[in-house]
Amino acid sequence: MRHLPPGSDVSAASPFRDRCRRLGWAVGLPGLAAILGVSAAWITPRVEDRLGAEADAIARATAEPGAEPWLRVAVAGRDLILNGEAPDAATRDTAHRRLAALPGVRRLVGPVGLVALASPFVWIATRSRDGVDLTGSRPAEIGVGALAEQLAPALEPGTPLRDQAHAALGGPPDFTAAATYALARLRALTPGSRIMLEDTRLSILGVAASVSDDEALRAALTDLPTGYSLGRIAILPAMIPNFRFVVTRTAEGGLDLSGYVVSDAVRAEIRGEAAAAAENGQVTDRMRSARGLPPEIDAAAMARVALQLAGLMQEGSVTVAEARVSLSGVALDAQAIPDIDTLLRTGLPAGLARGDVALTTRPLSPYRVAMRRDGDSVTLTGHLPDTATREALLGTLRARLFRERLIDRTRLGQGAPAELARALQVTAGSFTLLATGEARIADRSVTLTGESLYPQGARRIAVDLSAAMPQGWIAETTLTTPGTTAVRTPEACVTAFDAGAAGPGPVFSPGSATLKPAFYPRLDAIAALAKTCPTLRLLITGHGDPSDPAASAKTAVANSTLDKTAVDKPTVESAVESTASLEATRLEKLETVKRPGDKGSDKQDSKDKSLAKTAPKTAPKTAPKTDSAKRAPGQTDAKPAATAEPGPDLAQQRALAIVDYLLQAGLRPDQVAIAAGGTVRPAAEGVGIANRS
Repeated sequence: MRHLPPGSDVSAASPFRDRCRRLGWAVGLPGLAAILGVSAAWITPRVEDRLGAEADAIARATAEPGAEPWLRVAVAGRDLILNGEAPDAATRDTAHRRLAALPGVRRLVGPVGLVALASPFVWIATRSRDGVDLTGSRPAEIGVGALAEQLAPALEPGTPLRDQAHAALGGPPDFTAAATYALARLRALTPGSRIMLEDTRLSILGVAASVSDDEALRAALTDLPTGYSLGRIAILPAMIPNFRFVVTRTAEGGLDLSGYVVSDAVRAEIRGEAAAAAENGQVTDRMRSARGLPPEIDAAAMARVALQLAGLMQEGSVTVAEARVSLSGVALDAQAIPDIDTLLRTGLPAGLARGDVALTTRPLSPYRVAMRRDGDSVTLTGHLPDTATREALLGTLRARLFRERLIDRTRLGQGAPAELARALQVTAGSFTLLATGEARIADRSVTLTGESLYPQGARRIAVDLSAAMPQGWIAETTLTTPGTTAVRTPEACVTAFDAGAAGPGPVFSPGSATLKPAFYPRLDAIAALAKTCPTLRLLITGHGDPSDPAASAKTAVANSTLDKTAVDKPTVESAVESTASLEATRLEKLETVKRPGDKGSDKQDSKDKSLAKTAPKTAPKTAPKTDSAKRAPGQTDAKPAATAEPGPDLAQQRALAIVDYLLQAGLRPDQVAIAAGGTVRPAAEGVGIANRS
């Protein structure tokens, strides 16, 4: 028996011992936790690797030969996360049972859907800050990996693609090409923007990343994949820090619009007001879409006052920048300077203030006066030398006008040419004989345009006006009668055509001779010009493809039947609607189109017709019987078989498509010709439309 040392306190040792006994189990907890942590860190990865390998083998077994597995499995601890769409319920249930039977699996997390018909078939690509997310539906026949590989070139390098779309039936044709096109357009938008394919309609909702991206995106939307059309397009312009708007008045009286505009609606309003304010009606729109105008400033009101200020200048510019309106240039006349000062002081919209003004004055050159007759009014604009000349002109007009309102907007200004008062009286007399029209005087030149009710009256006005002009004055008249079109001079036709034909011609898609909607405005303008220019003669030259024109031409000829039946017919129908032409006259006109150097022989004419006709003739009901059975063995025909004439190459097909459209638009067959076979323009230059008159 152990004895305590003398002086030991038995009562103090016992409570301490009792407390240690009660807390003894807790002393081992830290060690137990350390053991469990080391075990989990060592065992869990091995369990996950084993489950992942076994689950991946089951997923791979769901793949059809040559296709990707429809089942995708991810491991989270002892849980299996399942994704994909099974072709049917039995296949899905079989895969579930096999996964659930794996050793160590705690639960299956789904869902796994079934492939079904999607109508409408919707595929959405959304740009995020760290990648692109795909949602909606994707064609069941295209696997996730295969689709990601095909879409990769449309993404910016290093951009992650997260495909959460569900496999479905009912996908549109050429889905991969359309999806690639859509992703390429998404690069021009900011995070949060999205592009949607709904069957064959492409819609965009988002914000442009920059002004240049906005312009490039809108230009690209004019060349959609074949078979696709635009749906809802809601693209907000990019935000810029230095918003500015500039109206420049040229010496010729035209207006140049530059800077930025907040929306297409405001752009249309500005252009309409600018066309009314321009002296010669010429407006050049170089505005770019952007945001950044302070919210308290009304964009339309800002443009309106800028145009009013530009109207008080001979030439110069009005600039709105940093909420200030500045002017520089030459004032219209001496009266214009105080008028501008008053407008800047009292007429500016809310949020705008006066900026720098640097204006000078100079004699008017050219000295302009204009009279315009509309349905119920006659308006005078420009300058007059004094009040006496003004009153004399108003008196002449009042005596000849019975019901029209007379609106006088002329100003007094120095620099009038000699005999202006007399020229005004003569011009006013001829002007009032027109039903509608306009008379413009620039220095010693008078231009009278409009409509006369009778052809005899139009001829008499032209003769009388020129004969009554003062010495040294020139008068030019361009008058029409109801149902006729004014005819331009050959020189004016050449000038107008050269101005409209500048730049590359229409560029077809590789391997295709199908007209694009983007071609129509230019071709319609050429057709309208040709109607007023009977002497105009056009030569159409097709272009080849960028890489190998010869190979592309052979491909196009081989597929010409498909192109003509599946694509060209809708294009021709839309062209007929836009030009009000008749399909019945189409082939007849095409047959008469000649190439330069044609001799007019029957043989050559038949060859031209074979190139121009696009619809095959109906085959005979019964083929003629041959007497091959009656021939003796080894006997051959006396005449060799005729060699088939080669069809037009791709460049000629493209030229024929342009000619077809122009003929439908109203050109005479003798006004348009196709370049000789073998003449091919580079793809970058597009189809050549040259004047050969």
